[in-house]
Amino acid sequence: MGPVTPLLLLFAAAGLALARVLPTEPLKDDSLLAKTNVLEKHQTKRPDSKRLGADTAGATEWTSWFNVDHPGGEGDYESLEAVRFYYRARVCARPVAIQARTTEWELPEDVGEIVHYSPGKGFWCLNREQPGGRTCSNYHVRFLCPVEHDDWSPWSAWSACSRTACGARGVQTRQRSCLPSQPLLLPRLPKCAGKATERRGCSGPCADAGWSKWGAWSPCSQSCGSGGKRVRHRSCKKPKRSHCVGRPSEVQECARTPCPACQRSCALGAPSQDCSGCPCPDHTLVGTVLSAEGATLANARVTLQAQPRAVLARTDRRGSFSIRGVCAGHGANVSVQLEAFAPGQAPIVSNGSRTSWVRVTLHRLEKPYMVQHPESKVRVAGQGVTLCCAATGTPVPLKYYWYHNGTLLDRKAHKYNSSLVLRGLQLPQAGVYHCKASTDAGAIKSSPAFLTVMGQGQPSCRATPEEYLIKLPSECFQEGGRSSYYNVGRCPDTRCAGTPKNELQCRDGAGRCCRVRRMEVREIPCSGAVLPIKVVAECGCERCARPKILVHGRVTAADNGEPLRFGQIFLGKEKTGFTGYQGTFAIDVPPDTRRLVVRFVDPLQKFVDTVKVLPFDPRGGAVYQDIKVMRKKEPVDLDPTQANTILLGELKGQEPVGEMVIPAGSFLRPNGEVYNSTVKASVTFLDPRDVTTAAAASSDLNFVNAEGDLVPLRTYGMFSVDFRAGESNEVLRTGRLEVRVDAEQIRMPEHLPKMKLWSLNPETGLWEEEGAFHLAKEKRGKREERAFLIGNLEIRERRLFNLDVPESRRCFVKVRAYINEKFIPNEQLEGVVITLINLEPKPGYSSNPRAWGRFDSVITGPNGACLPAFCDSQRADAYTAYVTATMGGEELEAVASRPKLNPNAVGVSQPYLNKLGYRRTDHDDPRLKKTAFQVNLAKPNPNNIDEANGPIYPYRSLRECEEAPVAANHFRFYRVEVDKYEYNVVPFKESDLASWTGDYLSWWPNPQEFRACYIKVKIHGPQEYMVRSRSVGGSHPRTRGQLYGLRDTRSVRDMEIDNSSAACVEFKCSGMLFDQSLIDRTSVSVVPQGSCRRTAVNSLLREYLGRHPPVVENNDTSVFNMLAPVDPLGHNYGIYTVTDQNPRLAKEIAIGRCFDGTSDGFSREMKSDVGTALTFSCQEKPATRQSLFQRLLSSPADALTEIRREMRGNEQLRAPAQVVAYPAGLRTGFSSQTRRTPSSRRRMGLIRAQQ
Repeated sequence: MGPVTPLLLLFAAAGLALARVLPTEPLKDDSLLAKTNVLEKHQTKRPDSKRLGADTAGATEWTSWFNVDHPGGEGDYESLEAVRFYYRARVCARPVAIQARTTEWELPEDVGEIVHYSPGKGFWCLNREQPGGRTCSNYHVRFLCPVEHDDWSPWSAWSACSRTACGARGVQTRQRSCLPSQPLLLPRLPKCAGKATERRGCSGPCADAGWSKWGAWSPCSQSCGSGGKRVRHRSCKKPKRSHCVGRPSEVQECARTPCPACQRSCALGAPSQDCSGCPCPDHTLVGTVLSAEGATLANARVTLQAQPRAVLARTDRRGSFSIRGVCAGHGANVSVQLEAFAPGQAPIVSNGSRTSWVRVTLHRLEKPYMVQHPESKVRVAGQGVTLCCAATGTPVPLKYYWYHNGTLLDRKAHKYNSSLVLRGLQLPQAGVYHCKASTDAGAIKSSPAFLTVMGQGQPSCRATPEEYLIKLPSECFQEGGRSSYYNVGRCPDTRCAGTPKNELQCRDGAGRCCRVRRMEVREIPCSGAVLPIKVVAECGCERCARPKILVHGRVTAADNGEPLRFGQIFLGKEKTGFTGYQGTFAIDVPPDTRRLVVRFVDPLQKFVDTVKVLPFDPRGGAVYQDIKVMRKKEPVDLDPTQANTILLGELKGQEPVGEMVIPAGSFLRPNGEVYNSTVKASVTFLDPRDVTTAAAASSDLNFVNAEGDLVPLRTYGMFSVDFRAGESNEVLRTGRLEVRVDAEQIRMPEHLPKMKLWSLNPETGLWEEEGAFHLAKEKRGKREERAFLIGNLEIRERRLFNLDVPESRRCFVKVRAYINEKFIPNEQLEGVVITLINLEPKPGYSSNPRAWGRFDSVITGPNGACLPAFCDSQRADAYTAYVTATMGGEELEAVASRPKLNPNAVGVSQPYLNKLGYRRTDHDDPRLKKTAFQVNLAKPNPNNIDEANGPIYPYRSLRECEEAPVAANHFRFYRVEVDKYEYNVVPFKESDLASWTGDYLSWWPNPQEFRACYIKVKIHGPQEYMVRSRSVGGSHPRTRGQLYGLRDTRSVRDMEIDNSSAACVEFKCSGMLFDQSLIDRTSVSVVPQGSCRRTAVNSLLREYLGRHPPVVENNDTSVFNMLAPVDPLGHNYGIYTVTDQNPRLAKEIAIGRCFDGTSDGFSREMKSDVGTALTFSCQEKPATRQSLFQRLLSSPADALTEIRREMRGNEQLRAPAQVVAYPAGLRTGFSSQTRRTPSSRRRMGLIRAQQ
């Protein structure tokens, strides 16, 4: 590298901030920039105007700090071009110098990083140039710019005081004039800022004050020895309002004189021989150092808090220490330090004897963890806002930093700590805010908060509703357009501006949201009927409803599905409940939760303690999770007096991933005593080479880096350890042991130096580094030499460990879920759990393609989901992903990839789709499930327009992925269902609980709790039939006779019984309406389509209805009428009722039970002969009846006459009429939503219906 001019580094900001200044000559070639010497100690220097050059000396100014890029990918780039793009008005055209620091205000030299800089180009740091495989820190920069302005002339001398009397107050003035300067490169600043005249107060002259003569020296402070002092004084003789210059006293050291004997007085102990201290030769201080769990800690350093540098002792294996001769009285503090633990202190306890004692508890050093995140808020310009965050950790974080749009805010200007207060908001202060907490153990960033600042008079919620289309029943159309969709309107789910009362509080509370303020009733003409519908007429700011968030599911063994019965459930340190007998659980998510960390503990110790980070829907509702746990490996007996080796990974036909080597004498009791009897050792290894183990892995494989960002890990295996005493079953810990990883199993060479050993923090669900590995070669046999990665570990309170590598090649994958395979944009499913498992590269590039590296789960929202994944820009098939989707325990179906790949169905255009290699799981074997797909994770080429529109996005383009339009490329899942249609008089989008409206005709009366009711209808007939339920107000005076809604469902054929099918038909449950004042018993009518007659009613249901009058007449055998039961009847009555916080999940569970015909089961295959309420017998149309097409061919004149006759009859039926259960001649064609049935069966039913 050619010679370059050295840069001058400035020291600023209380001696902590260092800056680089322009070299004496500009760099002509930025490729010849000098790299900072990380070995040379930096020396602080002051700015030198001569080195800045004559053109800029005295006329330069530093800009504010900029941080437009964040480290990731190849490094950190703070280019001048990018800074000027975002902050054009804040950077000059030609900066003359540049400063750079990390966001922790450290120099590159201090963090040991190699960087490049140039005032003309900016700053950059490349990951590949950093020593030890580390990555670049996050830097921010500022530039030195020449400032052009007119200069003032020097100040004139002060004028004489306007008052001459002694002590009288007067005024003095001085002047200066504005002189034009030479033109510089930058635009001119305003002319001569400041005042031309300056004033100051003065007083009239008085006689000079004077000192008296010095007095005599005082006696020495010590009678003998050294260190004594003496003093003398003088007084000031002064007139009024005058002062003496100088000090009134002087201090002088005394001459050293010999002492006849030591005169030191000691409160404890006796003077030492040199009289320098007070040792206690007969006193002993004993103590014990323990962990928070009560385990003894060895090799801890013990000091007195008053003398922290003098190490007095170290603890032994039992955590004990004894110090003789220490003179420390009752109440004095002892300090203890140990690696990986926060320093601890405790007072000494003494009873006056010659022995005192102390007990010190050390807490494991834990990185900060954010427990309170700033809340997104809306304000009007001029209002104020307070954003708050809080973090825990050991030690407790005390340093907080706040960022606005990624730029660090000035602490002195904003005076913030864990709270940021902004008053008198202006429009430019809107944007994204986040905080960062920092300790010596690490840092953590909060989730972003969005601050919206609205102009004065700008409405938070527009009164005019947005367009929202719902599908009408097939027999109904809008007048004029004959469209089957109707605009009912909706109010956007946005927050309104906070009120002045709570504008400076951390939380806005429930706040106000844009909600429905007024609705109107309209009527839609149908075939022989009138359909009432309520539409949104006006929106306004109303009180927000606090969502109730629930996560529930089932915990079972990964190997055989055995449920975890009565397992303990922990949220953090708090035990919140138990699993049921079948392994079921339900968790109410605490408010303001951003990361739900749940720990499942088996009290019988059959299963490994499992930590899961569960996704949930923050907008409210319930999400179902199927949790898998690993069964503990059967324990083996170990002799602790000898060295023991335990293999890690024992897949059939595969070499072990590694081994654990335990030296002799390593097992310890909790009190530190060496344990030498039989040890029961169980080490359960989760091997990622077996892809079926991914579901049972703990946590979400993330750690927090030095900057406080969550960073993904790629695992090479997890292992859980359980060492117990053979006699007492007491839990044992170990001293230092070795973990060896076979280097041949790490087939990505770049991962060898990055491999680390991690332990799981069970409270945060984050992995924390335990130590690094070093490469060593050993001979196994005479000729075989193998390489191992060797790391060290002490097993204390944590028992789950990981062999992981941080991975920087990351992307996001866009996935959407739809109601059916029509993929209509406004019929997307929300609340679907999308799971992506990263599979390893193909042989020759990395490792076995069946191995997995990490997994992630995300809940779909209104615009789908973006899942993080590893990707590669060099080879399209370097990484692959296995993607699944579930909702309420039901697996959704992926788009087919055979016999021919259809880009329009998959949702990805060509040629990018071929590059991604999309394949559904049944591509090669039709017998496999159709519920997952596999794709290559090819990072998009920014120079290829075909790859710039999804479905894979660069890691820094998360917002682009989340806001991608539905027309952009994305992968798809859909539900396989029978025909189903739902109509509510008061529209409600079940995936958006905020769309609920409090109305007497609302199908769901309570937005916090949803009760789904179904009736099972059995049909004898040769085909599948549509069945309609009509729910009308029955007993409530406000709703009697008014329609709540309609439900149409196609029956599902029973594959075990000929000519038999059944339908699970929803109806509105009886109960309280939204005002919670009176019960309404819903009037329900059930009628199948076609020529059907009722042949049977469940005897228990008939008896129940008879005992709960009034009883509705059922004279017409083509329909069944009832006042719906208030009680939650079960399968014995043919009625299925489920209550849940999520309406879709309540329906799914109820339908599963209805299909199964039980009150607690679940089935996807219809069982028509069990658990039915009604039975109908339906017939085909007469075989002699010709179709319209056949009649037109045989006798066209008669056919046309018949058509005209039917049209005249329809004209007469257009008069207003009541809503009927089923218009004559109604056929299928309803939109769909739920039941799962084989596709071939569904198509067969449609073909028959069309015949």
